[in-house]
Amino acid sequence: MKDLFIEIWESLKRNKLRTTLTGFAVAWGIFMLIVLLGAGNGLMNAFMFNGRDFASNTMMIFGGYTTQPYDGLEQGRDISLNDKDIELSESHLFSNHIDDVTANITQGPYPMVWKNKSVSVSLSGSYPKIAEMDKITIEEGRFINNIDMQQRRKTAVIASTHAKQLLNGGTDYAYFLGKHLKIGNSMYKIVGIYKAQDNMRNNDVYVPFTTMQMLTNNYNYEDHIIFTFHGLNTEQENEEFERQYRAVLNQSHRAAPNDDGAIWIWNRFTQNMQMNKGTSILSKALWIIGILTLLGGIVGVSNIMLITVKERTHEFGIRKAIGATPSSIMKLIVAESVTITALFGYIGMFLGLVACEIMDATVGKSSLEMFGEKVSVFVDPTVGLDVAFGVTLVLIIAGTIAGLSPALKAARIRPIEALRNE
Repeated sequence: MKDLFIEIWESLKRNKLRTTLTGFAVAWGIFMLIVLLGAGNGLMNAFMFNGRDFASNTMMIFGGYTTQPYDGLEQGRDISLNDKDIELSESHLFSNHIDDVTANITQGPYPMVWKNKSVSVSLSGSYPKIAEMDKITIEEGRFINNIDMQQRRKTAVIASTHAKQLLNGGTDYAYFLGKHLKIGNSMYKIVGIYKAQDNMRNNDVYVPFTTMQMLTNNYNYEDHIIFTFHGLNTEQENEEFERQYRAVLNQSHRAAPNDDGAIWIWNRFTQNMQMNKGTSILSKALWIIGILTLLGGIVGVSNIMLITVKERTHEFGIRKAIGATPSSIMKLIVAESVTITALFGYIGMFLGLVACEIMDATVGKSSLEMFGEKVSVFVDPTVGLDVAFGVTLVLIIAGTIAGLSPALKAARIRPIEALRNE
């Protein structure tokens, strides 16, 4: 075995350029495959991360602008949601699918003042159920409740980031429970502190919806409506429900039933389905591209070994003439092929893992601002060691197979013909 490795090493040393170029093709293939898989994992992890704090079976309804004339009215009218839209959402028309209905009014930004410290916030008038829909985690105290709603109390739930800034970096959030803070021109009693998330609007202060109506002196207006639903399991079922729901709300605002611009619907469930479908396609595409790149390296190994066999025909003839068996010739060629593939395969794997770690340390920590929320672009864009070693093992097996054809050709060489070859 030692003699075999010495012989392989000597052969590789004699053909440094050829070995380097072949090895580069192999290393580049495995490097690109791991980097592409890491990038794909980063995108898919980012999608899961960005959606982790929202219930997937929710729809958000927004008012828009009419895009066609209807019922004697011109297009371009502004559609604002109102209490009748909430009543329609809760009515028997949609009771087979809609569960809980909430609404929201957002105002701001306002300064939230405590002693000599001030934080810019937005007031979000919400229903108690929003905590469940948006998976809001309370760290101290409680969320707004039905009694707050009924009595139009000036109670507020602030983010942990608000409390931390007002405490000069401190984390004793419970200190603010029961305290009255000035937000805008009004005083609010702090009843809870919620855990701020990267993908949520962390400048929001939650107050009762009815209190916000009273403060804005607008008792028949909603920025948007949110509701949870059940029994809609396919894209077709969701699309049909959205069509019926939009037609009912459009008619209440004297807009054409099929006017998609009058009422906007953001369906988190279908969005998740579409994203899952997209990430699945992306993952398959990355695998295909990576494997094709890898195959390029494998073909290169096979071609180089064929050239090696041609160049060493005379040598193999001498070996056979002095008693070398066909199997020993085959073993030499296959071992050389496996050595090149394994050596440069592991180099490519290592560099690919390093590139993924660099990607994680740079773009993996970045985010974009979309619709007032922070959205992560990549989250943990890395590849597990098990996948990396598995792919490299497959590469080595493929390298072995790539060396078989040249090895068989070498084993069939007849000594007399080989000795004539110069």
